[in-house]
Amino acid sequence: MDLKQVYREIVNEHNLHPGHKEPLMRPAVERRGYNPTCGDDITLQLSYDDAGRIREVAFTGEGCAVSQASTDIMLDMIEGKSKEEALGIVESFMQMIRGTADEEQIEALDEAAALQDIAHMPARVKCATLSWYTLEKILSGEEG
Repeated sequence: MDLKQVYREIVNEHNLHPGHKEPLMRPAVERRGYNPTCGDDITLQLSYDDAGRIREVAFTGEGCAVSQASTDIMLDMIEGKSKEEALGIVESFMQMIRGTADEEQIEALDEAAALQDIAHMPARVKCATLSWYTLEKILSGEEG
């Protein structure tokens, strides 16, 4: 099996069987990400532990396979991380999409690296990055 096939299977699995697609009972923060161009519409929810680490993660919403899989993969990656660690993961992912990440950064992205080829599909970049931009706004405290 070639690497591209493995990547397709990762995306497909996260789309069909997302581990985080359910609302949290008591989210500390919630933020909607919406792309009117394609209709992807997600809401991220996070809660934190007493040390400020991301304790619980969830999302709701609808969208294409790429947006749903990307969101679920992202949430897998940030659960248990500090805000700073999560922002570092977001930055590495965005660099990968822009084509400026080095091999070490891409390798550290684990399953998110399955979305690397999205960079060559301009129509899908917004699908893959919607939740990542939404998370970045949550973690940086950006209003609106």
